[in-house]
Amino acid sequence: MIALLKRDLALAVRAGGGFGLGLAFFLIVIVLVPFGVGPQAELLTRIAPGILWVAALLAALLSLDRIFALDHEDGSLPLLATSPLPLEAVALVKGVAHWITTGLPLTLAAPALGFLLNLQPSAYGFLLITLLVGTPALSMIGTFGAALTVGLRRGGLLLSLLVLPLYIPTLIFGAEAVRRGADGFSATNALVLQGGITLGVFAFLPFATAAALRVNLR
Repeated sequence: MIALLKRDLALAVRAGGGFGLGLAFFLIVIVLVPFGVGPQAELLTRIAPGILWVAALLAALLSLDRIFALDHEDGSLPLLATSPLPLEAVALVKGVAHWITTGLPLTLAAPALGFLLNLQPSAYGFLLITLLVGTPALSMIGTFGAALTVGLRRGGLLLSLLVLPLYIPTLIFGAEAVRRGADGFSATNALVLQGGITLGVFAFLPFATAAALRVNLR
């Protein structure tokens, strides 16, 4: 599993669409929002948690179609399916690799960009925690969607349509936790619910992803 993880990280960096593309998109969205809604500090403060989470979610979408596409194109996906490593473990490693190359950089960059939206100082810690808890779920859900659409021509749009509805609970609880933390209220319930979603996703979706891959490889 470690060897597969190292291989996927190297491919993600070499092929692009990992660190640079997601971060660039994230930065562009955050920079453009003040131009679109105006320079009102109170308005930016109010919408900052939601905008930061939406931008991170959309940035994570950019590289989802690459999770299995490169393996499918070079013929290594059937080899992975017949290797001693179970397909469930392959799916889990793919999700973790996507998070390391996309979700983790977005998580680390988000607090640094929060000042552009006049994010309250008390919200920075909650923003970092919610992204650390929630972005792994985005990557694992995206891995499942990528398995459903692997091999399809122009499957990127279909992939986005499939995973976006599944992203909504994580988005709602993540933004709500940051908002409540910024306002001085308890964010425990939102954080617990978001953590439960992430744990449930990692417990169930590797098996669903493996099943989808087996169907597509027949």
